[in-house]
Amino acid sequence: MEWLYNLFFGQGIAHSVLIIALVITLGITLGKIKFRGISLGITWILFVGIAMSHFGMSISDEIRHFAQEFGLILFVFSIGLQVGPSFFSSFKHGGMQLVACATGIVLLGVVTAGVLHLVTGVPIPTMVGILSGAVTNTPGLGAAQAAYADTTGIQDPTIALGYAVAYPLGVVGIILSLIALRFILGVDFKKENEGLEALSQEKKLAEKLSVEFTNQLLDGRSVEYIRDLINRQFVISRVAHASGELTMADGATVLHMGDKLRLICQPEDSEAVIAFLGHTVEMSDEEWGHNTPNATFISRRILITKPQINGKKFSDLRLRTKYGITLTRVNRAGVDLIPYQGLELQVGDRVMVVGPEKSVTKVADVLGNSLKKLDHPNLVTIFVGIALGVLLGSIPLMNVPQPVKLGLAGGPLILAILIGRFGTHFGLVTYTTMSANLMLREMGIALFLACVGLGAGEGFVEAIADGGYRWIGYGAIITVLPLLVVGLFARLVLKMNYYTLTGMLSGAMTDPPALAYANGVAGNDMPAVAYSTVYPVVMFLRVLTAQIFILFAL
Repeated sequence: MEWLYNLFFGQGIAHSVLIIALVITLGITLGKIKFRGISLGITWILFVGIAMSHFGMSISDEIRHFAQEFGLILFVFSIGLQVGPSFFSSFKHGGMQLVACATGIVLLGVVTAGVLHLVTGVPIPTMVGILSGAVTNTPGLGAAQAAYADTTGIQDPTIALGYAVAYPLGVVGIILSLIALRFILGVDFKKENEGLEALSQEKKLAEKLSVEFTNQLLDGRSVEYIRDLINRQFVISRVAHASGELTMADGATVLHMGDKLRLICQPEDSEAVIAFLGHTVEMSDEEWGHNTPNATFISRRILITKPQINGKKFSDLRLRTKYGITLTRVNRAGVDLIPYQGLELQVGDRVMVVGPEKSVTKVADVLGNSLKKLDHPNLVTIFVGIALGVLLGSIPLMNVPQPVKLGLAGGPLILAILIGRFGTHFGLVTYTTMSANLMLREMGIALFLACVGLGAGEGFVEAIADGGYRWIGYGAIITVLPLLVVGLFARLVLKMNYYTLTGMLSGAMTDPPALAYANGVAGNDMPAVAYSTVYPVVMFLRVLTAQIFILFAL
């Protein structure tokens, strides 16, 4: 049975694969355990790795370092690829206020950790680990470890130890902070619900209106002429003429007094467009729909799946001119966009097309509209991006006194965000299905946490006995203080809706359990909207600030 003992406690590839697989399996199994609806989730992998390493089930440093860094790269790259298309738009559409508050939480947490370092004398690398655990941000932990190893050439196990000690109370502390704010502010859910309709209108990126055309000065003018004159983003998809005839509209359609228009525009533009054209009227979807006797057109949502369409503008395709159809909306990652001529299309976009049935069918053939084509992952984009990300992360940016680099966390993350947003300009297909992206991300973080735990277990008990238990208190302060300060400011000064507030605070901590709690309390999607708005920027800032913090220790 010596072979069995060597398999569990020896060395080699088979031993390493077995131990990593066991750590991940046990960690995921324990992650399903919940206490009053709260679970540590995938972070159990870290604790299982610490326990197994403590009892002698370790792996060689070379294999562990490779698996750890490769897992981190997969994790941060898949996150960057996912949030890239919405990263820059997070600063638009009213999200600037949310992003500013979330940024305040990130910076206040770093300042709090810095003050605790000065007061308690805890080394900065350890404090950065505590900070990452307190805000439940694993990429921050990876960035800190990579930055320290790149600049010193050695590993500091106390970074992972601080993270492991602070993380459990970090998860609980975020939810307790949301509950505390609810009672401190005396939140009345009935009043919060009354404000949801107005808030929902602000969050809509495109709305449908029915408008009666009454502007005599524009009588007899074409849609294209009026659009250029108003200089606002809007689409007129259908026209109900005074005679009762219902027709599809395009740029050449001539409008006359008394015509009723099916209008789609941005909420911020709607007031100006309506005032220019006429006034709103009540018309149901059925009145504009396919069952109208004179309607000779249909509307269909078409999925863009052809790689050659990727990165092309609507003006390049000339769909309206060639096929006589009207494009009313583009849905990208759940967000409706107005399809102006300069909008660049991406594989995975869903385009709402209105027109004659034969023309719509031809447009579907041009754009692809094949779900099967999206089932195949675009590995070229992923590995080209990883290679360029590693290259970017290895470039020395400055010397203070050691070379400062973005590292294996920062480089791939930034490159993935840029590819997600601008990759279509270079012919890269950046779309991956949600399931494929989630699989890549979960595989990466599981490998990373397993190897971090296996590397930190040897001195874990000794570190706790030598005063590491105090780190729990330091982590609690880092968790709660920024949330309460910014939460009170956002509510009392900015008058932020409580549901939106909970989503923003959960997103600022990149904490899914807190978001699940907020969604359960709200019973609507407002927390999720706020969470997704701040998440891309916060994830980037957590990685960046962790690396900068480490540099102060060198």
